[in-house]
Amino acid sequence: MGEHEDLGGLGWDQPIDRRALLEKAALAGGALAAGGLLAGPARAVPWQANPGNVTFLSTQLNTVQESEAFRNVLLQGFRGKTDAIFAANDSAFLARIQAEAQAGRGSVDLLGALHGTFATLEDKNQLLDLSDVVKDFTTGKSAISPEFLKLGKLGGRKQFYIPWIQATYVVVANKRAIQYLPRGAKATRLTYGQLNQWARNIERNVGQARVGFPAGANGLIHRFFQGYLVPAFTGGVVTTFKSPLAVNAWNYMRSLWDSVHPQALAYEFMQDPLLSEEVLLAWEHVARVKSALERRPDDFVAFPAPTGPKGLAYMPVLAGLAIPRTAPNPAGAKALIRHLLSLSVQARTLSAVGFFPVVSGRLSKRVSAGLRLESNAVKLQQQAPKALPSLLPIGLGAENGNFNAVYRDTFTRIVVRKEPTTAVLADQAAKLQAIMDKSGAPCWRPDPPSNGACKVR
Repeated sequence: MGEHEDLGGLGWDQPIDRRALLEKAALAGGALAAGGLLAGPARAVPWQANPGNVTFLSTQLNTVQESEAFRNVLLQGFRGKTDAIFAANDSAFLARIQAEAQAGRGSVDLLGALHGTFATLEDKNQLLDLSDVVKDFTTGKSAISPEFLKLGKLGGRKQFYIPWIQATYVVVANKRAIQYLPRGAKATRLTYGQLNQWARNIERNVGQARVGFPAGANGLIHRFFQGYLVPAFTGGVVTTFKSPLAVNAWNYMRSLWDSVHPQALAYEFMQDPLLSEEVLLAWEHVARVKSALERRPDDFVAFPAPTGPKGLAYMPVLAGLAIPRTAPNPAGAKALIRHLLSLSVQARTLSAVGFFPVVSGRLSKRVSAGLRLESNAVKLQQQAPKALPSLLPIGLGAENGNFNAVYRDTFTRIVVRKEPTTAVLADQAAKLQAIMDKSGAPCWRPDPPSNGACKVR
């Protein structure tokens, strides 16, 4: 795993930097993401005979297809009744939990969210200790990596959340596009310069720009800027936001955009443009290209993101399960946690929703060829010699949406409207700093640790 390989010196008895730990856990979890699980038949999990009614609120799996798969596939075999509610965004999720906390009573029993969201809730003392549940997931095929479990302690000794699913983003190409790779370039070891040239080659030979990004209103292109482009060029996300290296990154994006399909500003999921061959090359979340790879595995290749001047930046995504202090049925919530982390359910997580499982079993030969393509790309990305994990925002709370808007607005102004790069970055940096100051969020990797709110240099 190159420069990030050393996982032995985590210092479990020392003060924990949960941002540094998330980086190491992302790498340790790579073996799980790339390996997967033993497939097995769905069955009822015998931890509790009558879990009762469980209300589950989640920021994850909130697309129509994912939520249906959760209800119809992942809940199969659970003996209780589950009311699954999927929040549109972090702000709505946090507002409901905080309102119930202030009222002193709640209706939500179980939470599904990203690591950074749970950090915000625990800062407000709103989560129960799950140390009794986590004992079931420390050994055997159901074991979750110690690094992941340590993340769920959020820097303390109690287990505030238990890892549930993980994901990342990859690049997918139609095999027709491989012939247009620049001379000497390999898809599995691309640089950003080679990606730009490849996009131009495709446009010149096919007669139309055929590269795609999910830049629509519900697309995830902001994660490309936060987790890939900006850190790959600058080595940071917040501290380097308006640096000369960031100017280079955004000027690069403006150049690349000339060879991006004109409909990209409307794309929200890249699997459909890939399947229709409107797009021949695309970057996307693994769950949002799963359908294309499963339906036509012989027509596509999947591979890591390109490498920039500072390394192969990529964004690991870890979601977990937690119980709010106001839960009316914490026993039922614990039963649902055990169900969702059982081998039979985790074995279906990848094929059902496109997220990778977190337990230590391995994929069976029954897993589709398309999912194996995706799994191999994830493994190559996480184990690249210059891998540079760029974490999801941590500690922003209700400011998450505004943080994302800064990157999307920067893209619109520089790349789409072609406003002066340096001036736009200076203007947007002031907005970014206001968000960091309001939330008080310290820096997260790959930015260096900070005392207090992270600062744009």
